[in-house]
Amino acid sequence: MVRYMLNKFVFFFLAMFVLSSITFILMKAIPGDPFISEKAVPPDVKARLLAQYGLDKPLFIQYTTYLTNLLSGDLGISMKLANRAVVDFIRDSFPLSLRLGIAAIFTSVIIGVTLGMTAAFRHRKLMDSTAMVIAVLGVSVPSFVMAAILQWLFAVRIPMFNVVGLVQAKDYVLPTLALSAMPIAYIARLTRSNMLEVLHSDYIKTARAKGLNSWTIMRRHVLRNGILPVVTFLGPLTANVITGSFIIEQIFGIGGLGKIYVQSIGNRDYSLIMGITIFYGLILMTARLLTDIAYGFIDPRIKLGKRKEGAA
Repeated sequence: MVRYMLNKFVFFFLAMFVLSSITFILMKAIPGDPFISEKAVPPDVKARLLAQYGLDKPLFIQYTTYLTNLLSGDLGISMKLANRAVVDFIRDSFPLSLRLGIAAIFTSVIIGVTLGMTAAFRHRKLMDSTAMVIAVLGVSVPSFVMAAILQWLFAVRIPMFNVVGLVQAKDYVLPTLALSAMPIAYIARLTRSNMLEVLHSDYIKTARAKGLNSWTIMRRHVLRNGILPVVTFLGPLTANVITGSFIIEQIFGIGGLGKIYVQSIGNRDYSLIMGITIFYGLILMTARLLTDIAYGFIDPRIKLGKRKEGAA
């Protein structure tokens, strides 16, 4: 377990270094600079601005300064929005995005697993067909289209929820459903296929032959083994929810970090773009690490330190 954890942490820091470097290179590869606007900036003013943010220095110096600041937790200062620190934007805006993301993840897992289990236990029956139709619709309809449909149906035609903002608890319902529609579909299909495989396994037939009731079989054998692919999917699910929240926050007028991220791209705010990208990368890599660890604890058959040595 210790060796496995060390390998994961090494990969974690290596991935963060690569992400930081690629982000810096891509920002510098964009033509122009953050101070280009419709109104021409006097050359002397532009020179002072470039010097203030260190953009007049050689790229190697900028790169080393950038990495040194990252190691100390300094993500820089916004070049467009009142000279505020990037950390301040994250501290003020991320809680909204976090609450929305957690709600979407829990909704995706609970509804997706429930639909998948129902379809598996009612294989080739009405419930199976209904669950799979819902899954196909969830995969086929993009999140921004789903958001528009939900707004039109439940905020305009049937005024049950607000169109924009997160003022009350019920305001989370529409953006959460729009954000979790596609993950629900994937989890439902994944759970169904794996549950069907487990239900037709020899050890399930043996358990039934020994006289175990259906609830005991499901709790001890089917659910634990059938849920493993869903645990593996939690890492990509986190990535999907976080990246999908950029659009959803824009549509629903939520002042979360995703909305600020989109605005920073339009403003060419290098510091804010790179800082939020690194922050999101940290979240995604942490989610992947926790997913791998959870997978190992759930399935004791996995030898964390020697997954492939026995096969060799």
